[in-house]
Amino acid sequence: MANYSTNEFKPGLKVMLDGDPCAILENEYVKPGKGQAFNRVKVRNLKTGRVNERTFKSGDSLEGADVMDRDMEYLYTDGEFWHFMATDGSFEQFGADEKAVGDTSNWLKEQVIYTVTLFNGAPIAVTPPNFVELEVVETDPGVRGDTSGGGTKPAKLVTGAVVKVPLFINVGDVLKVDTRTADYVGRA
Repeated sequence: MANYSTNEFKPGLKVMLDGDPCAILENEYVKPGKGQAFNRVKVRNLKTGRVNERTFKSGDSLEGADVMDRDMEYLYTDGEFWHFMATDGSFEQFGADEKAVGDTSNWLKEQVIYTVTLFNGAPIAVTPPNFVELEVVETDPGVRGDTSGGGTKPAKLVTGAVVKVPLFINVGDVLKVDTRTADYVGRA
């Protein structure tokens, strides 16, 4: 893989750090009044999800990580693995374990396209689309006259996720949910 110098660091760049693939979240170039310039870099370990801050002297370089982000369709889960299929015509299937899926399991719905990050041919992270449409399976009924304050109530979705929704939402409604914040956006 290619090596990236500190002047090529930018958010989204994937590099190898301490033997693990990492994604750069923030890069700040610092030139103190005295001494050598350096880069203060915030990175997320793609295997563990931990965020660290590191400093690199100006001119240092890091090896690029051999990771690929591929759009894949979610197929099913067998209890241990979540299975995804490539949508690029190869129909290749990959099984992602619980560590790779993480909190995304709250937003997994069959036949929806997700971004799967592969490292050495194995899934290490699954990213949901920004918005998903899921059905409400359990919520309290809204009572007439309860809307003066524009209140909310919890609703359990078909995937098991719980989101706060307006009082007029009923069981069976399909909702549009923002996966980044777990907020109700509207009815689908």
